[in-house]
Amino acid sequence: MKIKSLEPQYTNEAAINLGAEAAVEKGRYLYCVADARERLSLGTIGIEGSEVYTVSCGDICAVVHECPAQPYESTDREVVESWVIIHQKVVDVAWERWGTVLPMSFDTIIKGESGESAQQNVRDWLKEEYTVLKSRMDKMRGKAEYGVQVFWDPKLVAENLVQTSPEIKKLDEEIRSKSKGLAYMYRQKLENVMKHEMEAKADEWFKDFYGRIREIADDIRVEKTKKAAQGLQMMMNLSCLVCTDRYAELGEELDKIDRTEGFSVRFTGPWPPYSFAGNA
Repeated sequence: MKIKSLEPQYTNEAAINLGAEAAVEKGRYLYCVADARERLSLGTIGIEGSEVYTVSCGDICAVVHECPAQPYESTDREVVESWVIIHQKVVDVAWERWGTVLPMSFDTIIKGESGESAQQNVRDWLKEEYTVLKSRMDKMRGKAEYGVQVFWDPKLVAENLVQTSPEIKKLDEEIRSKSKGLAYMYRQKLENVMKHEMEAKADEWFKDFYGRIREIADDIRVEKTKKAAQGLQMMMNLSCLVCTDRYAELGEELDKIDRTEGFSVRFTGPWPPYSFAGNA
C-alpha cells in the first residue's frame, strides 16, 4: 500500500532540525499523532526492532521511537520497503488502540538541539500545533480510509457498443458489404468512431460511479490509475474517507457497480486516514 499522510510543520527528507545548526546524536522518529493522553510503551514493534512509545501533551500524544538524528537510507529496495511496511503497522496498532490518529509520512524525524532534547522538541511541537492537530483529529474521528478501484473490460464494452450505438452498428454493417479497399477505409472510420464513443462512455461512467460513491463518502481523493491484468483496464482509483456507520452502504453501492456488465470492483480497507490526515 502506498503510504500517504499528514505532513507536519517541519517536513523532512532528511531529519528535522528545529532551527539548530549543529547536529546532535539522537532524534525521535514520528509514526503518528493519536487522540489519547496515555504515556506508555507499545513494545519493540518499530523499525529495526525499536521500542515504540508515546510522548504526550494534554490529551494528545505522538507515537515515536528513539533513533539517530538522520534519515533512514538504504540502496536495498527490499530494506526500504520493509521499513515502510513496519511504519504502517505501527500506525495500524495505534489506530486500533485509540481509534483516531493522524499518520505521519515515512522518515519524519525530530532532532534535538543544543540545550533542548529531541523528546522536549516533540512536546513543544505538539503544544505549538495542538489546535491544528485537534481540529484534524476531530474531522477524522469515527472515519476510516478505503480504496476503491473500478476496472472495465474494453473488449466487452466495445462489443456492446456495436450492438447499441446506431452509428457504430451502421458502419459495422457497411463494412460487410464493401469491397476490400472500401472496407479498409470504413474500418479506419469505425476505429475512430469507436475510440471517440469509448472515451465518451468512460467519462460518462466515471461521473456516474464517482457521484454514487461521493454520496456516501465523507471525502474522496482521485489517485493515478495503474496497470491491470487479464485484459482489463483500471478506470477509477479512489481513496475514500468514510464514516464507519456507512461502510455497509458503500459496500452495497460497489456491489451494484460490480454487477454492471463489463465492470469489476476492488474494495480494500479499512485503514487509518493516510490520504486525508494532512488536509482535514
